[in-house]
Amino acid sequence: MNEITQEVVVNITEEETIIDLSQMTQKYHSEIYLKKIVGGSVLEISLKSFLGLITLQLQNGDHLTIRVVGEDCKEALDEVVRFLS
Repeated sequence: MNEITQEVVVNITEEETIIDLSQMTQKYHSEIYLKKIVGGSVLEISLKSFLGLITLQLQNGDHLTIRVVGEDCKEALDEVVRFLS
């Protein structure tokens, strides 16, 4: 199974929301994970989990690691990076 990772610094506009991000990724077969340090703990959540996204408390300037596993991982990663950057 294919797996790729990439680091990104969050830089989104106020019009872009975690709801948009979660909905955008539903079309991919791959599993998409975001990893961030929150309160001294490393959290890795599935991007398809709306509750997980809330837990990450994404803000501009956050450093994230995106990990994508599956058959369409390259396409999924590219779209998530575009959205978050």
